[in-house]
Amino acid sequence: MLRLSRIGRAGLVLAAALVALSLASCSDYGGTLPKHMRPLDKKTRSLVERKGMELRSPILIRIFKEEAKLEVWKQQRATGRYAFLKDYEICAWSGVLGPKIKEGDRQAPEGFYTIRPAQMNPDSNYYLAFNMGYPNEFDRSLGRTGSELMVHGACSSRGCYSMTDENIQEIYTLGRLAFQGGQRDFQVQAFPFRMTPVNLAKHRNDPNMPFWLMLKEGYDHFDLTGQPPKVDVCDHRYIFNSIPADGRSFNASASCPPMSMPESIRVAVEDKEAKDNAKMLLIADRLDRREGSNGAQVLQVAMATPSSADRAAPLPMSVAGAVSLEPVTTASVQPAPALDTTPAAPTTPVAAPTTATAAATPAVTTTTVAPAAAPTPRPAASTAVATAEAPPATDETQTAAPATTVSAGFLPLPELRTAVDDAPKPAAGAGNGTGTDAATLEERMLAGSAPADATVANSYASASSEDEGLTGMVLRLIKKQDEDGAGTN
Repeated sequence: MLRLSRIGRAGLVLAAALVALSLASCSDYGGTLPKHMRPLDKKTRSLVERKGMELRSPILIRIFKEEAKLEVWKQQRATGRYAFLKDYEICAWSGVLGPKIKEGDRQAPEGFYTIRPAQMNPDSNYYLAFNMGYPNEFDRSLGRTGSELMVHGACSSRGCYSMTDENIQEIYTLGRLAFQGGQRDFQVQAFPFRMTPVNLAKHRNDPNMPFWLMLKEGYDHFDLTGQPPKVDVCDHRYIFNSIPADGRSFNASASCPPMSMPESIRVAVEDKEAKDNAKMLLIADRLDRREGSNGAQVLQVAMATPSSADRAAPLPMSVAGAVSLEPVTTASVQPAPALDTTPAAPTTPVAAPTTATAAATPAVTTTTVAPAAAPTPRPAASTAVATAEAPPATDETQTAAPATTVSAGFLPLPELRTAVDDAPKPAAGAGNGTGTDAATLEERMLAGSAPADATVANSYASASSEDEGLTGMVLRLIKKQDEDGAGTN
């Protein structure tokens, strides 16, 4: 009887151990690490690997209020571009569609924000959190006020974006891993809704429309390039992927200086903007007739404000290669070839210079763009696209699956998303530079320098032939425009 009792107890112990092991495999973590140091669960690690990403590769976050979604995008190993990883339900956000204006209005922010390690809060009263950095330079230029605007857990919001504890745990961990991999900061893009022609036409009468069309510029830059856009502020406006001329700088509250933009990006953004504007106006006109409003006219007025692409002159492709958005030390910035400021004929493509040519011209010369007349507002859409068939006047449904979310973002001009070579792993301690010796983003774009942390994706992939890369995209666009008789932008 005693022997059977011992066997029985041993069986119970074994059964309990098996149950514990089973439960541990379900939660994937049964250790005692503090919550901000816990690993990703097995399912998400498998997803990262399946999408060709590294656990510690850089991330970018997009937030959509109306859809109550937070997306995490992550850099792919083979291409260096950011691809959709997964999305999360926003449990609660406060206020209404539109930007935060002042302290106490309980509005969740909209705009482009930068998250650094110091903004991560492992001791938050709302499980885990990171500070969005509101007000940013754009907000301050308009006198907007507010503080402690977070993305956090606890599913409760008074001006923040609130997640469930489980979701903020994973988002926080993805950010921590990216910092550990060398990313110095990650971008959060907060939008009122997905910036599609259908959604914008639906909200055509909203007084925030000029602001939202400005946000759409950055949305388009990211969709077309697969890289976080370089964000500056001048004339109380966001400016994307642009460089001020003559060594000048952007001032958030002053008029924008003459500026340049890589030609391939400028052409692609203008093309997408013209097509989207045409669709937007057709849908708005259809809705106006149905509802008896004049929202299409409101949209046309908002569209008349020059965008970053409208304000910018072409930037030679020699400056657009091997440029990183990550900070680098001044010592790592190599001289760039002299820039040819002679404007090219509108239908003549400019090929990127060869490496040998670039090496033979070591002098650093900035592009000089004459500050002539103010930019003329472009029409909402060109004749070539004005007759495009509009999609149904219903709200678009977009899913989080990569087959729809990622593809939809890159279908307009897939040629722009060119490949970059895999970079070697950084040495120990890489990616921890301070801001005191960092070159400005403008200097690095003009210098065409490689990043200190070679694992970070380049902002603009270099083009080595007429068939590949950003230059190839421009040549194909011009060739197609010639064939269609539409002319160049």
